[in-house]
Amino acid sequence: MSKNTRRLAVLVAAGMALAACGTTHENAPGASSGTAPAPKACKGPSGKFTIGMSQANLAEPYRVRMDDDIRKAAASVPQFTVHYSDAAQDNSKQVEQVNTFLTQKIDLLIISPNEATPLTGVVKQAYDQGIPVLVLDRKVDGDAYTSFIGADNVDIGRQAGQFFAEKLLPQGGKVVELKGLAGSTPAKERSDGFDKGIAGKNVSVIATADADWLRDKGQQQAEALLKAHPDAQAIFSENDPMAEGARLAAQNAGKADLPIVGIDGLPVPEGGIKAVEAGRLSATFVYPTGGAEAVAAAKKLLIDCQPVAKTQTLGTRLVTKDNAAAVYEEYNRG
Repeated sequence: MSKNTRRLAVLVAAGMALAACGTTHENAPGASSGTAPAPKACKGPSGKFTIGMSQANLAEPYRVRMDDDIRKAAASVPQFTVHYSDAAQDNSKQVEQVNTFLTQKIDLLIISPNEATPLTGVVKQAYDQGIPVLVLDRKVDGDAYTSFIGADNVDIGRQAGQFFAEKLLPQGGKVVELKGLAGSTPAKERSDGFDKGIAGKNVSVIATADADWLRDKGQQQAEALLKAHPDAQAIFSENDPMAEGARLAAQNAGKADLPIVGIDGLPVPEGGIKAVEAGRLSATFVYPTGGAEAVAAAKKLLIDCQPVAKTQTLGTRLVTKDNAAAVYEEYNRG
């Protein structure tokens, strides 16, 4: 067992032990219903509130945009001060950072977990202390949190699969798949959804590789996949940065026109929508960051003293070359 693994095991065990000793929100009336209760510490409009934002990493443009969206939304709420942390894809580091937020007596925690299971204990610990917890994009195990905010990753994967079957490979074909970080919930859910989308359509996934959501690793893994499977006819990537890496791999393999589809659809110059408009990607799917929705939920809980929905599912949409320019303009309007 590595030093980091031992350190994480101790932190997780400590968090679970503390959680087991206290009265939990799961035992409170309404905790498992569709609406999470308002926090008892709500101070209303005259209060001042400190929010901790625990980010899985800032190596992905999507996560930089998520923090930016939170920062922009929080700027309009003078009662809020937000502190940010970057776990840099390190589970034990993210546990420590959340524990630091708890020591600092934050009023609310926003977290996008690096992986589900290793972060579940410390999230439950915060929740059991009466601190509202908003989980963004990636889930934790169980339901010891106030609200999950994110799109439906199974459905977005299913839509991607259908796009391959109906538009890219209508006569059938072979696909290689780049997956995200193995322990993160979107990686499994997007893959499960994709399998559902191609079911019975004569399209098959002939090989997969984990690329941890990162562009450079996406290129490396795509190069290996295309070398091992030169008969691959398309690439499904679970996010846009890995898809951009796969494009470079395809070009290096003499397959510059290989269809590649990603997910994220960030409305920024270096994002997936522009990549589709430029023809580097065949399509992407907009996956909202939930940053603005998280701040709205925090305001509802801490200032308005109102409950929020246990699950807030965000809408998504397909972006192709036909609508990329219009979608980009729409998301950047105003």
